[in-house]
This record gives sequence, C-alpha cells and structure tokens, in this order.
Amino acid sequence: MTAENEREIYHKLEAMKEIRNKTITLERLKRSIMNEVRSGDQESRCLAQYKREMELLQQEKMSHVEELRQIHADINAMETVIKQTEESMNRKLSNASRLHEDYRPLKAEVDLLRRQCLGLERLPDLHEEEGSPITPDRFPSLSTNAGATGAGGVGTVAGVRAVPAFLPPAPPRKPPPPPPAFRSALAQDFISVSLRQQPPPMKSCLSCHQQIHRNAPICPLCKAKSRSRNPKKPKKK
Repeated sequence: MTAENEREIYHKLEAMKEIRNKTITLERLKRSIMNEVRSGDQESRCLAQYKREMELLQQEKMSHVEELRQIHADINAMETVIKQTEESMNRKLSNASRLHEDYRPLKAEVDLLRRQCLGLERLPDLHEEEGSPITPDRFPSLSTNAGATGAGGVGTVAGVRAVPAFLPPAPPRKPPPPPPAFRSALAQDFISVSLRQQPPPMKSCLSCHQQIHRNAPICPLCKAKSRSRNPKKPKKK
C-alpha cells in the first residue's frame, strides 16, 4: 500500500467520523424540533381552552352582575312594598281606633237598652267574641268599658242617652223579642260598621296564584314580577 492510498483512507476515515458526529447532532436537533413542535401544538390547544374558559368566566361574571342588579331591584321593590304595607297598616289601625270610638258608646247604649228594657245580658266585648283577633289591650278603653259593664252590673256610661223611666223592664226569665224598629236599627249599625271594615284590595299572583296586595310590584312569596291586568292607558296628547 502506497502513501497516497494511506492518506486517502485516512481522509475518508476522518470524513466518516465528522459525518457521524454531525449526523448524531442532526438527529438530536431533529428530535428537539419535533418535541418543541409537539409542545407548541399542545400549548396552542391549551391556550384555546384557556381562552374559552376565560369567555365562560366573563359570561358568568356578567350573569352574576345581572343577578346582583336584579337582587338590588328586588330589594328596592320590597322596600317600597314594606313602606306601602306599613302605611296601610297604620291607616287601618287608625281607622279601627276611630271606628272603635263610635262603637264604644253605641255598644254601651245597646247594652243599657237590653238590660233595662228587655232584661237581657250585655253583648260580648270585641275581645270576648269567638275567633276575634282583638286582644283586651288592643284599645285602651276596652278594660275600662268591661269594668264598667262587666258582671251584669247596673251603671251609667258617659255619653249614653238616658232611657225613659216609663219603659217597664220585661220579665227576666222569658224576655220578649226586641221590637222590629230596634232590630232594624241594630242591623243598619252593624252593616255600616262592616262596610267600613272591608279588607284591602287583593289580587292573585300569576306565578304562584297566592293572594297578594293589589299594588305590590312583585310577589313576596315567589319573587315573581306582578303586572296589573288593567294597566293605565297613556294620556292622549
């Protein structure tokens, strides 16, 4: 083997060594590129999911904002209903007190007429009637009135007209029925008092079908908005 052949073989071996080293480096780079591309694609898919999740979170945020706005609107409406109910309650209690001022002397007069003219017992007080929602301390004059006329005692009440002395009392055991004129007067007084104590106007909730106040904007039970069946018509220009 000549020297030229040896040098040629040596150069080929050196070239093969360099090719091998560079091929190994090339394979490493290729694997790195593949891994990076795969990782990039995975991150891209994750990024799309993250963006979708962000959109859902934004939608949920807006829904909560709408819920909070609706809750605040319901609170404002409920405050209005509470205020209207308190005003109605105070008005009803004031009317009840005023009606009781008319009822008290009339009842005292009726009790006196029943006792002296017909020999009957007094009528039960408001708090003594069965199923009555009135308590003895509802009106301050109830206890005084009951003490003055209780136990069938005989006495006079301020503001009551005196009974004529020429009317004889009826037998205590079998009293005759009251005269028609007296019964008619009592019936008229009872009807007039009943008409003045009518319940507040009510309506049925379109959602839960419960009775609510006619002016209530929302149902206090199911929180559904209540719309009037007869809305106000716009004024003509």
